[in-house]
Amino acid sequence: MNSITVPISDVTQSADVLAALSSELLQFTPQVRKAASYVLENPNDVSVSSIREMAEAASVRPNTLVRMARSIGFDGYEDFRAPFREEIRRGVVSFPDRARWLQSLGQSGKLGGLYRDMVDSAIRNIEESFAGIDIKTLQAAARAINKSRQVFTLGVGVNSSNAKNFTYLASTGMTQFHAIPRSGSTPADDLAWADQRDVLIAITLKPFRSEVVEAFSIAKEQGVQCIGISDSPISPIITGADHGFVVSAETPQFFPSSVSTIALLETILSFAIAIGPERVVERVKTFHDRRHQLGLYHDNSR
Repeated sequence: MNSITVPISDVTQSADVLAALSSELLQFTPQVRKAASYVLENPNDVSVSSIREMAEAASVRPNTLVRMARSIGFDGYEDFRAPFREEIRRGVVSFPDRARWLQSLGQSGKLGGLYRDMVDSAIRNIEESFAGIDIKTLQAAARAINKSRQVFTLGVGVNSSNAKNFTYLASTGMTQFHAIPRSGSTPADDLAWADQRDVLIAITLKPFRSEVVEAFSIAKEQGVQCIGISDSPISPIITGADHGFVVSAETPQFFPSSVSTIALLETILSFAIAIGPERVVERVKTFHDRRHQLGLYHDNSR
């Protein structure tokens, strides 16, 4: 039985592992070949199934999977499995596969590692996002907002709440903000009368939502200034944006992280207020004074 010619330390992706298995397949013993064939046909199972579950599914013994791993240069099956699990941590695989991986952690009692990975990914996402953002682009986006007649903030799915939260915060000091799509409407309808006096802030992460991309395109045709927020430099709402921001959204979870998106929106709003007219500060004060007068805040002294 031959081993792979590429040092195993150079194998960093599951695709490399699968290629090594495929190239050696005919050299394996019948049982190892059976195990390798199952892995090649069901690579997503490697990251989310235990060695016993994989062995049962492949109709081989667990030690056959260990022999398979060692035959291509790994010390054991867990080392063989590592690239597949790492790709889930980095969000490379599908949402359902990541959800299955999370459950496998719960069943194996490894939630401490998940806690660490979640914290690490949140911090790393913010650091990577802001390291790639030019302060001049932030200032330009803030100036466009301040000069606008109306600002439409567009997000669907998980980004619907991000867009609405941003709009709510902005509305404490400015009056031209609208979260879309409105109830019972579509993004394209909400932008029907928008023009060069207006701004659209569009948010969509991979896989990009078609209604956001379509509305963004319509806004561009109408002369609207467009601010795009996405997790890819080739996203349609980045390549066509007047002001584009690429955020990092990787996470061990089964959905893209919103941490960087929220942080970026809060920063854009901070810039808009910082370079905005004095009346913005007065409006914020009036807004909160009114809330106190109406008794909307709990008084701990009572």
